[in-house]
Amino acid sequence: MAKLSTETIHNLQQQVEDACNDPKNDIPGLTVVVVGKNGQELFAHSAGKRGFESSEAMTLDNIFWIASCTKMITGIACMQLVEQKILALDDVAQVEKLCPELKEVKVLGEDGKLVEKERGITLRMLLTHTAGFGYAFFNEKLRDYNKPIGYDEFSGHMYDIKQPLVNQPGTRWEYGVSIDWAGILLERATSMSLNSYMQRFIFVPLGLENISMFPTQNMKDKLAHMHTRNPDGTISRFDHIQRRPLIVDTDEQVKECFNSGGAGCFAKPQEYCQILATLLNDGTSPKTGVQLLQKSTVDLMFTNQIPQFPQFGSRGIPDAKPWLTNPLPNLYPAPEEVVQGWGLTFMLSGGYTGRSKGTAFWAGLPNLWWWCDRERGVAGLVSSQILPFADAKVLGLWAKLEADIYQGLM
Repeated sequence: MAKLSTETIHNLQQQVEDACNDPKNDIPGLTVVVVGKNGQELFAHSAGKRGFESSEAMTLDNIFWIASCTKMITGIACMQLVEQKILALDDVAQVEKLCPELKEVKVLGEDGKLVEKERGITLRMLLTHTAGFGYAFFNEKLRDYNKPIGYDEFSGHMYDIKQPLVNQPGTRWEYGVSIDWAGILLERATSMSLNSYMQRFIFVPLGLENISMFPTQNMKDKLAHMHTRNPDGTISRFDHIQRRPLIVDTDEQVKECFNSGGAGCFAKPQEYCQILATLLNDGTSPKTGVQLLQKSTVDLMFTNQIPQFPQFGSRGIPDAKPWLTNPLPNLYPAPEEVVQGWGLTFMLSGGYTGRSKGTAFWAGLPNLWWWCDRERGVAGLVSSQILPFADAKVLGLWAKLEADIYQGLM
């Protein structure tokens, strides 16, 4: 089993502390957790403050909005239903029966006009971001289409997920609301809300009490603050953009709030990492012994589903809404000989840090980054709450921590 030396652990702690030295210019607060295949934490440390100018220290108990880190959990949920033959990966008719909106959806052309789509959408397309959907904060064409209203994918309203496609289905990889639609598909197939499904079939079986799309009052009491990095590099307070799930207070309000399979979860980082440990352990929780997925299903999730788009990660993503994201020239820097792929809800790539070539990873908008290396038996999560996405200081820290973790593995 993977282990880290005392020297490595001390070095990692110092790096996390140093990253939070100056809350006005560095990172206000951080939590970093690393786990092994046996579910044991190799490293867990928080530094800085719960929020900019807060007097409260950031601790391992603080709760983060994990945003697109939710996608991996939605993928597990959908693949549970694929195992049970309730959902199928490549059944257009099933998708269109459960989600007639996906039968009627049209494609937004470069001229701003809508045209008919040329083929049907499948669950596999939704899980691999090849269905044709985009995000308004990453796609300028989509950003401008619905003006003066615009789209806000974090509003908690279904309205903002009912977007036109920006590509013909199956013709390219583009990051967007596809996995939100996968969650809707699950809800209609099970007659359960996505959050209720996740609680019953993922979180409770893993013994996780601090992860939800609708945080308990205890979770909200420990919620890490949201921030923005200004153009001059300084940090300021920022209102929470995933706001609606935090203020609903009746069952009826909760029922009316959209359950975002693409970005809806709030979590304690240590608990999220137990889901990663379950993937490391081939679908069975090393802590509770509950099998969430068969090994063959986990193998499939970690298999490149889009070999026809080998350069998808190097195309980059623009900053269509600069207050939400910086431009991304490359989704993950890696040597030219490294083949990058996309599994069922996450990217697959080796790289410069020492990770294996089939390592899964992805991120969350307020600068959270996770990875899961089944070959080396190690996974981790770096958690902050800073906008815009792709913050250089958090990215640099993640790369350095990951490299030092691999160098220090015993």
